[in-house]
Amino acid sequence: MFVFNFKINGNKTAKIFMAILCVIILIITFIVCYRVIFNNFFKTNDSYLPEDNVYSITSQNYTNVLQNVHNNIDTYVGQKIKFTGYVYRLYDFNNEQFVLARDMIVSSDFQTVVVGFLCHSQIASNFEDGTWVEVEGTITKGNYYGDMPIIEIEKINTVQEPTDEYVYPPDDSFVTTSTVL
Repeated sequence: MFVFNFKINGNKTAKIFMAILCVIILIITFIVCYRVIFNNFFKTNDSYLPEDNVYSITSQNYTNVLQNVHNNIDTYVGQKIKFTGYVYRLYDFNNEQFVLARDMIVSSDFQTVVVGFLCHSQIASNFEDGTWVEVEGTITKGNYYGDMPIIEIEKINTVQEPTDEYVYPPDDSFVTTSTVL
């Protein structure tokens, strides 16, 4: 019978184990950093946008988007958006202009103010004040008592009044991460 005597040096084994563990941690750290840097800085990731690159504005983000676009017009020129509101005109608008408006609640007793994007379309006169429409268009920079974003309408359809017709004031929860809303 042959007996093999095998002796393990605990100090040396611990050092080898720690070295392997450090190498594995470094490899994982490198992979994670590479993916974060590559995906965030070198690769355009528009997977959150529909294929047609049209950003849909909802009742929940309406005033946040409105405020952000008004404060940073040049950043959003050329961005396509789609949203719903009602036709609202002021006395000095021409036949091709209206505000695609929503009522923003400003107090606890449901007092509201009208907010919205100024829109331009050749067929704007076909829609009466108060008509609910869904608009798809491109943000442009125009002038109405100063620089202002204007939506050049590409598609417009009459819709039913939504169940969430009111919007709320902008809050700090909306943070854009790029020129996409």
